[in-house]
Amino acid sequence: MISPQVTSHLKTKIGLWSASLLTAIVGLVNLLSSVTPNLSERNHFLKTFLPFDIRASGHIFAALTGFILLTLATNLLRRKQVAWLLTIGLLVISIFSHLIKGWDYEESLLSAILLVQLILMRHVFTAKSDRPSIARGVRVLISAFLFTLAYGTCGFYLLSSGGKFSQTFNWRDALLQTFAMFFTEDNWGLQPKTKFAAFFANSIYIIAASTFLFAVAMLLQPVFLRNAATLKERQKARIIVEQHGRSSLAALTLLSDKSYFFSPSGQSVIAYVPKGRSAIALGDAIGPISDRPEALVSFQQFCQRNDWYPAFYQTLPNDLDLYKSLGFKFLKIGEEAIIDLQKFTLEGKAGRNFRPSINRLTKLGYQVKFLAPPIAPDILQQLKSISDEWLKSIQGSEKRFALGWFDEGYLRECEIVLVYTPDGEISAFSNILSEYQLNEVTHDMMRHRLNIEKGTMDFLLISMLQHFKQQGYHTFNFGMSALAGVGENSTARRLEKVLHYLYQHLSRFYSFSGSHAHKEKFHPQWEPRYLVYPSLAALPDVVVALIRADSGDRLLDYFKPDS
Repeated sequence: MISPQVTSHLKTKIGLWSASLLTAIVGLVNLLSSVTPNLSERNHFLKTFLPFDIRASGHIFAALTGFILLTLATNLLRRKQVAWLLTIGLLVISIFSHLIKGWDYEESLLSAILLVQLILMRHVFTAKSDRPSIARGVRVLISAFLFTLAYGTCGFYLLSSGGKFSQTFNWRDALLQTFAMFFTEDNWGLQPKTKFAAFFANSIYIIAASTFLFAVAMLLQPVFLRNAATLKERQKARIIVEQHGRSSLAALTLLSDKSYFFSPSGQSVIAYVPKGRSAIALGDAIGPISDRPEALVSFQQFCQRNDWYPAFYQTLPNDLDLYKSLGFKFLKIGEEAIIDLQKFTLEGKAGRNFRPSINRLTKLGYQVKFLAPPIAPDILQQLKSISDEWLKSIQGSEKRFALGWFDEGYLRECEIVLVYTPDGEISAFSNILSEYQLNEVTHDMMRHRLNIEKGTMDFLLISMLQHFKQQGYHTFNFGMSALAGVGENSTARRLEKVLHYLYQHLSRFYSFSGSHAHKEKFHPQWEPRYLVYPSLAALPDVVVALIRADSGDRLLDYFKPDS
């Protein structure tokens, strides 16, 4: 049996699509009607009480409303409040325009039907626009209008005095001519006598069209989140994450690039980064399992009000059915490598690939040390030098969102693992993250000097595995291998097969398989991770937002290897 919520969602979706489609149809009808001759009998009737100028203006307004309605049609699908208000206003103008231009009551009736539908659906259009952008658009519109009035009035007056137009304008006529050309396509019979005069007249139209397009674009912008999370929100998020965090991403949700959405009960938190039209959440909602459905539904509604696409990156497979029931789609994007520390050993066949490097470095005098937080300033300074050298060597820049970046405040509170050379210099390091309620440990950054002894990074990793096994941890999380295991079986989705093709053919450029093969040496258990997104149409926006969140908007650095 279909639930009332699903039925209501389906009705709303049908209403939105029908309203959007009908708006586009009305726009096309208006454009066609504006260039179609009036019926002679109706035109004769109107001539008796409406002068030609008024009837002609009806054609002009029909054309203008038609063009703008076509622009607004897709924005109604986004549930934009501003789009709804503009459409309502334009439909009223459209109704009267059709009547005064040629008594075209059929077109007026079509506009009236759409007007009634939109009024009845007014509660659906809740998506806000960005207030600073709206203010900017209004300022530009007013400024451009005042500038054009001054520019046009002076131009028409001076050029007509010099005989550049057939007409001669006084100041009042020049002002009215500019006003008419700024708001309509009617030139009031203007006849330029020179090329420069024609260029000047056309420039009024260019300024007006550019201004109106910019203003409409600003009115329809999604909400841009300009303020970082408050200290109170961060403290509240930390408490929830420490009580309910159970993934390798939990600690990363507390980094400074995240904003927070709290469920209505206040028990769950979703850490997200808004970019463009999307809000990308890192992992799943964190909180009690019983509170998760309410958290996801509320986040959906919150994103809808801000005109954002909600999406979730690197989600666990546990809640896929819940996402699906809420209308989301999902895509496998890789697999996370998890080492069973209780089974890990360097003895026998399993450790033969590592023993030579470990024994050689140990004999040379290399050591691994574990530092508990807080980390001393002099150590952080040395790590900064290593990090800078590593970033320079890969010609990359700091990643964010699903990774930590070198920030002294962040690293000061982490456990740090250091590799010391026989000379007592630090040659490599990694920082360790807690998974709170899960008896698992994971690492974040792994960075090293440009010139290091062969096998140093394996020496570091093996030392961490041995150390945390002794500490009683069950598993060690090596992080996600992008595109690993995607689209490999016959039941995989078509889009996953496309990603598998890219994985096979781009690995030589982007080291996807190289990173996976290195983790495979440790014989991990592979667990799937997913990208959850609202629709196929929204996927391009979601991917661009994810790239921007990951790279700090440095798109060209995105595909460079991490380590």
